[in-house]
Amino acid sequence: MHPSSIHHWPSRPTLVLVACLLIPALLPGCAQTPFFASSSVPAVTPKTEAKKPPEAKQTVGAPAKPSKTPVPLAPPVPAPQDVTVRDAPTLRPPSGMDGQPTRVGLMLPLSGPENAAGLGQAMLNAAMLALFDIGGKRLLLLPRDTGGTPEGASRAATELVGEGAEIILGPLFNTSVQAATAVTRASGLPMIAFSSDRRVAGNGVYLLSFTPYQEVEAVIGFAASRGLKRFAVLAPDDPYGLAVLEAAREAVQRHGVELARAEFYSPTGEGLDESVKRLANYHNRREALLARRNELTKDEGPTAKRMLEALEKHDTLGALDYDAVLLPEGGELLNSLAPLLPYYDIDTVEIRMLGTGRWDDAKVRLEPALLGGWFAGADRTAAADFRSRYQAAFGHGPPRLASLAYDAMALAAVLALEAGGPNFSARAITDPDGFVGSDGIFRFGPDGVAERGMAVLEIGRDGFSVRQKAPTTFEALTN
Repeated sequence: MHPSSIHHWPSRPTLVLVACLLIPALLPGCAQTPFFASSSVPAVTPKTEAKKPPEAKQTVGAPAKPSKTPVPLAPPVPAPQDVTVRDAPTLRPPSGMDGQPTRVGLMLPLSGPENAAGLGQAMLNAAMLALFDIGGKRLLLLPRDTGGTPEGASRAATELVGEGAEIILGPLFNTSVQAATAVTRASGLPMIAFSSDRRVAGNGVYLLSFTPYQEVEAVIGFAASRGLKRFAVLAPDDPYGLAVLEAAREAVQRHGVELARAEFYSPTGEGLDESVKRLANYHNRREALLARRNELTKDEGPTAKRMLEALEKHDTLGALDYDAVLLPEGGELLNSLAPLLPYYDIDTVEIRMLGTGRWDDAKVRLEPALLGGWFAGADRTAAADFRSRYQAAFGHGPPRLASLAYDAMALAAVLALEAGGPNFSARAITDPDGFVGSDGIFRFGPDGVAERGMAVLEIGRDGFSVRQKAPTTFEALTN
């Protein structure tokens, strides 16, 4: 068993905590939930939120020292086993009065659409795992069901404020975050939410999710460093796709390369062929081929005949104006979309396929068009450690976003257990040196959005290989 730690900056005592080797019997009431391979949580509208599926040696670290390798400053200590988890606590005074525990609110979709509720239960499992790993007698988790709706989130936030919560974790969807902030901001409570829509961050709201901006920046930056100069984007016509395109525009400008073309497709999967044809400039290239064939048929010379025979193997003629395609899709829609690129003469051997965290699914290696593609993902060692420990505790693997709940709970626990008492101030949460989490290093920027150290992975027939390791400190990213 490896140690699990949160590392503080030198200005605060370091807490180094040993992860408990949990078995399901230690976590009564933790439901067995199905595996989900979702990645980022896309932005959703109020009409679609309830319908939309969610997208180790575990160390959630206190801020890593500005050195190449964070060094624990204290020996590991056993994590306590007698942490209280209550579904309906009674009203109590705030912590610090009469020895009352620090209350941590957690808002998740535990009911409602099946996919969202399954993810919500898995995230609750992960939060409880962190509570047992790092929590103590003075820490009380208050889970609340949002039902996957803004109304449910607002109601849950109101209940948690009334029950003395000092920090709130969640909710999951952007519209739920917006609804809950009206309550939390009025009460001065910080919220660490899981939406990937950066528009809902700030003013006491912190997003711990993987945002399109950091993933796109990582993969385009890596591709540019490997000599790729012209990029195309093929994205869903929804808020997530628009965020990806905006991130790509910013990334190419930073790295001195070009965004040559951008096309959108319906998130429902309708009309995918037409979107890919536009990306491939298929109509013009097809017309160019037919025109060239017509010219060659009029020439009876041997060279013309050989050229005509060679063209019989082609459907189009002419080069494309990009050498990489960013395809930020996942799941079944990615499986439907990817084969269309070579079908319409986008040579995925010559043109590099790029992706976001939505590609972080073992099944993508089964799609030939994606072999050799690069995508941005979490620190592989830390992520594998978390998955292993979750599997040991609950008997099945976690969905992709479960690690967010673990890190949020672990961060809340560390800030709650400081020597001077709970410290959920903006200064503590946004410590510029960051934290070491179950997906690698992260820190919150002034805008409330988490900045992460991302790895770049390549898809092979046997799985993923790391092309660029995730950094272990933010010094590597800022210098």
